[in-house]
Amino acid sequence: MVYSNKNFFNRELSWLYFNERVLDEAILDKNPLVERLKFIAITSSNLDEFFMIRVAGLKAQIEENYIKTDISGLTPNEQMEKIKIKVKKLVEKQYNCIINTLFPELEKENIFIKKYNELSLKQKDFVENYFNETIFPILTPMAIDASRPFPHLINKSLNIMTKLLIDGENRFSIIQVPTIINRFLELPSKNTKEFILIEDIIKANINKLFTGYKIDITGEFRITRDGDMIIDEDEADDLLIEIENSLQKRKWGSPVRLEVKEDLDNDILEFLTESLNLHISNIYKLNGPLDLTFLFSFCNINNNKNLEFKPQPPILSKAFSKEESIFSSIRKKDIILHHPYDSFSPIIDLIEVAANDPKVLAIKQTLYRVSGDSPIVKSLIKAAKNGKQVTVLVEIKARFDEERNIKWARKLEKSGCHVVYGLKGLKTHAKCLLIVRNENNGIRRYVHFGTGNYNDSTAKLYTDLGFITCKEEYCIDATNLFNKLTGFSSPKSWHKLSIAPEGLRNKLYKLIDKEILNAKEGREGKIIAKMNSLVDKEIIEKLYDASNAGVKITLIIRGACCLLPEVKGLSENIKVYSIVGRYLEHSRIYYFFNNNNPKIYLSSADLMTRNLDRRIETFFPIEDKEAIDLIKMILEYNLKDNYNSRIIKSDGSYELIKNKHKTFNCHKEFYSFTKKNN
Repeated sequence: MVYSNKNFFNRELSWLYFNERVLDEAILDKNPLVERLKFIAITSSNLDEFFMIRVAGLKAQIEENYIKTDISGLTPNEQMEKIKIKVKKLVEKQYNCIINTLFPELEKENIFIKKYNELSLKQKDFVENYFNETIFPILTPMAIDASRPFPHLINKSLNIMTKLLIDGENRFSIIQVPTIINRFLELPSKNTKEFILIEDIIKANINKLFTGYKIDITGEFRITRDGDMIIDEDEADDLLIEIENSLQKRKWGSPVRLEVKEDLDNDILEFLTESLNLHISNIYKLNGPLDLTFLFSFCNINNNKNLEFKPQPPILSKAFSKEESIFSSIRKKDIILHHPYDSFSPIIDLIEVAANDPKVLAIKQTLYRVSGDSPIVKSLIKAAKNGKQVTVLVEIKARFDEERNIKWARKLEKSGCHVVYGLKGLKTHAKCLLIVRNENNGIRRYVHFGTGNYNDSTAKLYTDLGFITCKEEYCIDATNLFNKLTGFSSPKSWHKLSIAPEGLRNKLYKLIDKEILNAKEGREGKIIAKMNSLVDKEIIEKLYDASNAGVKITLIIRGACCLLPEVKGLSENIKVYSIVGRYLEHSRIYYFFNNNNPKIYLSSADLMTRNLDRRIETFFPIEDKEAIDLIKMILEYNLKDNYNSRIIKSDGSYELIKNKHKTFNCHKEFYSFTKKNN
């Protein structure tokens, strides 16, 4: 069947709907106050990245007169217009929430963010001293005139523009709000916690920067620049150096968004738009503090635990025992870890034990995103120093983690690890760890595949699944995967794994086709899939085919979804849910009923064209009965949720599921289940 553009939803608008769901978590009073502030910060951080990558990409297409439509039939210009309308409504909703709801709620808890004119005399003296001793020496006012052109301001920096009247003419100067110090200052106060933002301190003392001149007016603004990196891997002699050079360029990409305070002087606004060569439609006027990502650090000052989620410390899986070695535990049976409920520490411990174990000969691992102080990387360095053969694929093209990954790559190389950067033209997104050990019965291999990164920090915040086994067929495939990544090897067949970009797409087609065949022959056809995003046109069309054949399809998609569910004659048998809550839903699970002999797969891949065609990804079956039962329960709990879950409507919008029955919060229930069963 041929599907028209109207059968698909635009990816960018779908992503904005997702960010609105994040914002709704800040609006809903079911969440503790400090957590609601964090959701505001997440929304802002998400929008920054959206403009730096997605909007910047559309802007480049428009400048190149690219008129090809997306799968929903929209040209780049049409997409941009719809994005601007949606973002302005989203930002208005965001600031309405924080100014009219969250800041007043903070004040009820005796926490205040004050304006300068609200300070007591004692507090003003305190602020003035702080300005003179700490802020003033850092600041550099940048005048703009014939000999001093408009400065090239760094991406996402917060700036204060001043307008001075000199010899009857307007003159402008810019002061960058320093990032080397906290964005806010705690004020002396007896019974309350009171703060003032740094930009308000600067504005109150700005005359000290322009002695001899009178400041007419001041205003704040913030620029977001194109943050994408275009790397020519064919021409790059050294990919590491090429990416390091591109990282510097990212700071100075062309402007794509200008955020200003709502009351910004018209002369300043006109001067900024002209200097930055930005159209008025790229300006976002805000009625509160610019750059709300400061709320991440602001939330850390809270010492009232009642304003946060109740702690849920990760639990050590009963699959691991203090009485036996970690390798013995793995030999007993396949192990599934459901993070963050199950602790990530067994993965850290496995690498640490392997680094020190005389029987371990080699460790091989892929690293896509790791923490800033990664215990895993430290163990790999230790393993190399202990004489193990350590091979690490560090994906230095992981967006916004390039700098950190380059740092770790250099340290790993220096310690004696063999470091590779992946295959040309492809990002390595697969999550795989392979340990080779010399045991009494000969060489044995242990392997870990995951849906999420080897990041001990995000493993406490993201829901992900890890699979550990020493079964030979999985281990052979893991060995072949590393041979493919590090050398010239292309296995003709795989025992258990399906790998993108070579076979994963076709594997999915075959699994969906089997459900279609069963449905057409009168048997039950059913698919349940959980992922971050569904945007690949061909996969969506295949799911439409399955729906029209009578296959019942249930999707749990956290982020962007270009499929339109429950449309008559198109997707009547498809339901789509989205869960946004305490934890970021990151696990990828694919379930196929298979005539009542279910096939269940975990994967590092979402159903996006980039994952299926331009990345190295893994897709692997779960065959152990106990592990299968656990994953079926995970899907069941996700679908039972009526606390965090929303259902997507046929027009692409989302609706919060009403609590028709007893409240079921899957994030809470997963933790209870994990605690009870360990």
